[in-house]
Amino acid sequence: MSALRSFIQNEFQQSHGILGMTMQDVTSEQAHWAPPGVAAPLGAQFAHVVTAEDMMLNGLVKGGAPLFASTFAGKMGISEPPPQAGSAWTDWARSVKVELPALQEYGKAVFANTEGFIGSLDEAGLGRELDLSSFQLGTQSVGWFLSNVLAWHVNAHCGEISCLKGLQGARGYPF
Repeated sequence: MSALRSFIQNEFQQSHGILGMTMQDVTSEQAHWAPPGVAAPLGAQFAHVVTAEDMMLNGLVKGGAPLFASTFAGKMGISEPPPQAGSAWTDWARSVKVELPALQEYGKAVFANTEGFIGSLDEAGLGRELDLSSFQLGTQSVGWFLSNVLAWHVNAHCGEISCLKGLQGARGYPF
């Protein structure tokens, strides 16, 4: 196994694990609580993390259909799909309803799919170039994208979810 693949696999296992532990005791009330200002409720944050990883990995990296359009069509645990990039994120985040057990099951499937894909990559797969110019990131390797965009994305939103739990008097991170 290459050192890069091993690093990225570990990065995702840790990120997914900490997010799962952070979400494990969230109640429906906590998930739908609308914080002051423009921050999104934590249920919307979690839904965004899962759907974005599904879409970016399965659509952008693999060139296929996301799980939410195939295996989990209609069973994602959210009342409506997230808006397209550049659309009214705040409006969606404040109105979406999440059904936590279903969303967590969908999340487990997405995370297992990601970790399985990473495990299948060889040096050529990690080095394959992606055109990320629509994200103002130019051309980058699959390995770079996985580590610097997808794993970072999980960690960034996990921090937001932890903070939103803390603002409601609950323990955020599990440590």
